[in-house]
Amino acid sequence: MTAFGSIVLTGASSGIGRALAEELARPGRRLLLTGRDEGRLGETAAACVGKGAAAVVRAVDSRDPEAMAAALHAFDDEGPVDLLIANAGVSAGLEPDRMPEAAGVSRRLLETNYGGVLNTVEPMLPRMIARRSGRVVLISSLAALRPQPDMPSYSASKMAVRGYGIALRGWLKGKGVGVTTVYPGFVTSPMSARHRGAKPFEMSAERAARIIVRGLERDRTVIAFPWQLVLPAMLNMLLPPWASDLTNIPFRAKVEPDDGR
Repeated sequence: MTAFGSIVLTGASSGIGRALAEELARPGRRLLLTGRDEGRLGETAAACVGKGAAAVVRAVDSRDPEAMAAALHAFDDEGPVDLLIANAGVSAGLEPDRMPEAAGVSRRLLETNYGGVLNTVEPMLPRMIARRSGRVVLISSLAALRPQPDMPSYSASKMAVRGYGIALRGWLKGKGVGVTTVYPGFVTSPMSARHRGAKPFEMSAERAARIIVRGLERDRTVIAFPWQLVLPAMLNMLLPPWASDLTNIPFRAKVEPDDGR
């Protein structure tokens, strides 16, 4: 079982990010919490400090590589990071009777959901490899296993995270740095609230955080939940296209855009 002392968590202002911060907060741990809303980050930090952890807040956009690198390096200089969680993300989908997605939506999703992961991981990899220690955690989505028809760009961005995680895990094999990719289903959060449609087996952010942390403590390379959606998603990959398309009909929904978490 792995013990973590110095932790970076992006997108820590709400949803899974905030719940993860609070779940990971305990005496003796240091957390760097990043996001774009300094006020909400402060609330997360206060909750973590209340549990005995030390928390540093940096209001920075994960799409900004220079700002991210500066924040990460400064925190790492104070104590080697051993758990790096790239969680920041946004969602959006198709509007009723409108195709394609609104102008700029696809690029914003890719820049945040995938570009933000790169801007989080790339500055830290050389340091972690040099130390031959640490774990990189990428928050993807079950939409990466079964892309959703009303969320094409979101699904694509999370599939990019999935592919990056699989390849990165193989590349880092033998270098002392672990990689975990997380595939959550529907989790109660401001992001989930914008999904106007069926959300089967939706769970609280707190429960999702407990599942993720338990998996990290056991050095899992893949954490996917809930199983009631994971199993069908995996089986769906084996179906012919016409049958696979039929399984998506019950999940069609309107997804309102958001500004990040």
